[in-house]
Amino acid sequence: MKKDLLTLQDITYDDLLEIFRRTKELKENRGNSDYKPLAGKSIGMIFAKSSTRTRVSFEVGVYELGGNPMYLDESRMQIGRGETVADTANVLSRYLHGIVIRTYSHEGVEELARVATIPVINALTDEYHPCQILADLYTILEYSGKIEGIKLVFYGDAQSNIANSLILAAKLTGLNLVFAAPEEFKPRADLIGDAKNITWESDPVKASEGADYMYSDVFVSMGFEDGREFRLEKLMPYQMTMDMIRVAKDNVKVLHCLPAHRGEEIAADVMDSEYSIVFDQAENRLHVQKAVLSLLVK
Repeated sequence: MKKDLLTLQDITYDDLLEIFRRTKELKENRGNSDYKPLAGKSIGMIFAKSSTRTRVSFEVGVYELGGNPMYLDESRMQIGRGETVADTANVLSRYLHGIVIRTYSHEGVEELARVATIPVINALTDEYHPCQILADLYTILEYSGKIEGIKLVFYGDAQSNIANSLILAAKLTGLNLVFAAPEEFKPRADLIGDAKNITWESDPVKASEGADYMYSDVFVSMGFEDGREFRLEKLMPYQMTMDMIRVAKDNVKVLHCLPAHRGEEIAADVMDSEYSIVFDQAENRLHVQKAVLSLLVK
């Protein structure tokens, strides 16, 4: 693997298989293993955005691997008072063995990784969310035994960090990815390129036909609150509902990266249905991130 994990473009298919092999071992042996590859190592966790799953899963993961997780609130660091990203990267590289960062600007994370001499893991930016998508792919593998050829439909903003990362995932794995989205929020053509397994459909019910997995994310992400009314007006027709479930495969599974806004991007009866595996998906964040940490931090 490369030094950093900023997007899924940083890993090969063989890297993905190794991450999943390590994930399986760590998940099966959680609590019963002396495997402590981060013993004596400290991982800095820079957070500019609020978090539940990301913070808890990384803190627990670093601890279970024997390391010391250090939560760093960006607003209380000197970078929040004008210190340059490069200076911050140089200093933290002298103290830490790895950096996990959850922030707004992807370009800032790229600069941090360019200067830092230690691994940098993107725990979410406005453009990409690779750790979430790795957990999603692993969940699909657990339930379906494969990823290639599986039909996953994503509903809502097809320009979000989740959507962008799903595009990269589909290009890496052969996942059959369909975006159900309005014209204003259709997926980025520059990311899709000439991939034939990634399509866009404006009719959400038509998109749902034969789906193996249905996936949604909040319609109004952190940092996009100013456009809330416009976004809800355009995206509410793409709420995941039982009408869409009924035209999908009988054993369709529902995914959501959480937090869920019931009654917006997902109907409550779908979220709580027998089709929902969102909490299995959430748990896998821990195991996948432990695998990534164990492979990157030396």
